[in-house]
Amino acid sequence: MMTTITCQVAGDAAIRIQFNEEVSPELNRKIRAFCKRLSDHAVRGVTEWVPAYHTVHVYYEPDVVSYENLHDRLLDIAYSDSECPKETVTRVKIPVLYGGKAGPDIAQVADSSGVSEQRVMEKHAGVDYLIYMIGFLPGFPYLGGLPEDLATPRLDNPRSHVPEGAVGIAGSQTGIYPLASPGGWNIIGRTPVKLFDPSRDDPFLYRAGDRIRFVPISEREYERIETHVQNNTFQIEKEVIQDG
Repeated sequence: MMTTITCQVAGDAAIRIQFNEEVSPELNRKIRAFCKRLSDHAVRGVTEWVPAYHTVHVYYEPDVVSYENLHDRLLDIAYSDSECPKETVTRVKIPVLYGGKAGPDIAQVADSSGVSEQRVMEKHAGVDYLIYMIGFLPGFPYLGGLPEDLATPRLDNPRSHVPEGAVGIAGSQTGIYPLASPGGWNIIGRTPVKLFDPSRDDPFLYRAGDRIRFVPISEREYERIETHVQNNTFQIEKEVIQDG
């Protein structure tokens, strides 16, 4: 079935491309394929684009290209090829200390799911997660693939401070706070890894479309990795895998 695609005004210098399908890995592949074609075409006047669950915001220079012309060009690109060829993506392994002070809400998730805290950890770390989009904070990954029985509503009273590296669950999503921030997600663990570091050649550890796999660690391992991170001697484990 062909995806229905529409363009909408999104401010004075942006167009919102809407892919009218339910959020899914298949739709994510279509959106990434569109972004690649957009990059390949190097459309005059386009400055950047931001993919999300079922939209892409395309930013442009109105003095270089008109909305009407760009609208038509973007639809041509979006519909130009319905095929989504398989591609390679990166699986990034994120070490996590679950429970205790690092995961103060793991008991709440366990109660909501009807399983033990140990089982929450095992299930949460037992699957690969698709990074649907990056947002909210620099490097904050919105991850799909959370086991259904771990879905837990957001906190009734959000915290004023969630520490950097906190791993949380909100509804059917899981994610990681790359920076300290207020937040209402259920915090079940914490990683010592720096997800966003503007001093690195590439400030981000991953891209939308990549996968994340959580790896449980002990307090001692957390402290060891934290020391390596502080000394810039820690190497995150990554591997290239076939998508789809």
